[in-house]
Amino acid sequence: MGIDTKFGVYIANHGVFTDPQDYIKLSIIAEENNWDGFFIWDHMHLGKDNPNPILDPWIVLAGVATKTDKLRIGTTVTALARRRPWKIARETVSLDRLSNGRFILGVGLGVDNEFSDFGEEDDSKVRGKKLDESLDILTGLWTGEPFAYQGEYYQINEVRFIPKPIQKEIPIWVGCTWPNKRPFRRAAKFDGLFPLREGFEEPLWPDDMKEIIQYVKLHRKTSKPFDVIHTVVTASKKEENQWIHDYIEAGVTWIVECIYPGRDSLKNIQQIVRNGPPL
Repeated sequence: MGIDTKFGVYIANHGVFTDPQDYIKLSIIAEENNWDGFFIWDHMHLGKDNPNPILDPWIVLAGVATKTDKLRIGTTVTALARRRPWKIARETVSLDRLSNGRFILGVGLGVDNEFSDFGEEDDSKVRGKKLDESLDILTGLWTGEPFAYQGEYYQINEVRFIPKPIQKEIPIWVGCTWPNKRPFRRAAKFDGLFPLREGFEEPLWPDDMKEIIQYVKLHRKTSKPFDVIHTVVTASKKEENQWIHDYIEAGVTWIVECIYPGRDSLKNIQQIVRNGPPL
């Protein structure tokens, strides 16, 4: 797990902007000011008590892909259990080709009510199994070779999906909540992990990240590069952000600035991004 730290914008697809063009303009500002990535949350529905407007991140990312040239782009994270994996295969390859090989797919279990409110299975164990089967299917379809699959939840007669992605392998980042270990074993099979603390009430500290990285190393069976993402809220003065170095020293490879509902106005959010990476 070599360290080459990158900086990204990590922005909610709900309650921040209602105009997709505002996301696209923000991504252009990010690229102009030396950010490395632009990642959008993937929520479908927040519950009857949350009135925040929601935009589809996949449509927005298509716009971002056409208006930027260097930014890595992606979802953080997509609940694969509420999507047909072959549909995701088509969408991810299309975005990868549209962005000339800059797409990263973030995956996870998702939020309970985004399933139950639509009459879908919300049991986390079932969703976990569907997630694992979906990952098998995605990586199989991305090869562009004949592929068939017989799982507990998904069955595919032999098909061949072309075109292939521009990238030899689209990177997959797995969303995980510490200290639940199973998702981290899943992440070890892929290209990165996006860890948060269970309950989301307290951040993960540098010592937590060290422990997480050591755990993943124990279960990783390849020496390929592996990304570790940490979300932050930083100050406008770079000298006040030196604490980020503790996360970099712990092994974090991506620091992503979290832009969440209610954080600030459109003008001020644009200025946060215009200030460039926090270090």
